[in-house]
This record gives sequence, C-alpha cells and structure tokens, in this order.
Amino acid sequence: MRVEVLFALAAITAVLTGCQTITPEQQRAADEQQCLDYGFRRGTTAFANCLQRIDLDRSANARARRVETAVEFGWYRPWYGPGPGWW
Repeated sequence: MRVEVLFALAAITAVLTGCQTITPEQQRAADEQQCLDYGFRRGTTAFANCLQRIDLDRSANARARRVETAVEFGWYRPWYGPGPGWW
C-alpha cells in the first residue's frame, strides 16, 4: 500500500507541475529578453518590430494548432466546391 500512495503522489505532482501557466507579464519579459539577446535596444523601432514579430509568430502558431486540432477531430473539412464546370 505504501508504494501505491507514493506512486499516486508522484503522479499528482507530475500533473500539477505540467499545469503551470505563464502570466502575460512573464511572457512579455521573456519576449523582451529574447529581443535584447538578438541585439535590439529598448525604445527603438527595431525593438518594437522584434516584439511584434514574436507576437505575430505566436498567434500564427496558435491558429495552426487550432486548425490541426479541428482537422484531427473531424470538426473541420475543407470544401473545394462542387467541382469543375459547375457554374
């Protein structure tokens, strides 16, 4: 029984550590640090563009994951029209 309890506690700990979320403030700080690591300086247009590109890339990745999930579960099927010559 003792081994079962330890296993259950280990499983619960693993699940809970996987559920940690990043706050918007932490995400912004990480994005800014990434742009600084690229060599951009705060307050410049290039720095703002770097942050914008990171945000746009994140949005595109999220959109692709949503479509991938929808296709996987059969919620989305592309429609190509009735076929050639239908008009």
